[in-house]
This record gives sequence, structure tokens and C-alpha cells, in this order.
Amino acid sequence: MKRLHVHVAVENLAEATRFYSTLFAADPSVRKPDYAKWMLEDPRVNFAISARGAAPGVEHLGIQTENDEELREVYARLKSADAPVLEEGATTCCYAKSEKSWVNDPAGVAWEVFHTTGESAVYGGGPVAEDARLASTPTGMAIPAPAPPAASACGCG
Repeated sequence: MKRLHVHVAVENLAEATRFYSTLFAADPSVRKPDYAKWMLEDPRVNFAISARGAAPGVEHLGIQTENDEELREVYARLKSADAPVLEEGATTCCYAKSEKSWVNDPAGVAWEVFHTTGESAVYGGGPVAEDARLASTPTGMAIPAPAPPAASACGCG
């Protein structure tokens, strides 16, 4: 069963951790000096926050799979979307070892599709934020920008 992933950049990790722990009625399953994550079952979500210099707000969204078969299924859908896909492959990110790919949606919001294979003692990668959007993966690979929107027939956009 797949799980929605939401990663929010915050200014004050302790304050945000208290807020989300209260909201979710649960303590984080992972807590680091610059990062916290809740693996919730109700709602089924991998919700993470980090204080790593990015502008506060939603940093990226994602779909976490539980096995390689689900990962292949979601990868196939990702590849059929009308956007360039960055296949990062095996990587260390967010204190975890994962296999992942990235795509930006038409609005420029970064989405990752991943399967976590183990834990890591390090966050992984370097700076990733650019104007409150994920410009590169946590391991430093540039995420392809979405194509500019086509002009509409009504001339409004």
C-alpha cells in the first residue's frame, strides 16, 4: 500500500515538532537536530519537517511505496506524465536509504517517488532550496523544470 509523503520546511523545528505532534496525537518516529518524521497510519502519510535553510512552506510532495513492484508501477505512471523525470536511483536522503525518481508538476512543485530500503545516520546531500521550491534533490542533482504552460485559447494565460 502506497503512502503520501509531505515534506515541509520550517524555521523553528522544536516549535513545529510540538505543533505537529499535537495535531497528529503522536511523537515523531524519527527525530534529528534538523529533521523530524511521522509515519502515520491515520491518515496514511509520511510527514516530514526540516530546518535546513529552505524557505518555510511545502518543500516537496511524494509517493512512498512499500516494495519494488509498487515502485515500478508508480515509476511507469511518472514516466507517462508530460514532464521530464530525473531518475536519481539509489540514494541517501532524509536519514534514509532509498531508490527514487523526481519530477516537477506543471506548477513547479517537486514530487518524489521512492522506496525506502534502510536507515542512515546522515541526512544526505547538500542544499536543495531555491526560492522556496526544491531545485535539486537532497543529493544535489538538479530537478528538471516543468515546461512553460501553453497559451490558452481564451487569451487569459
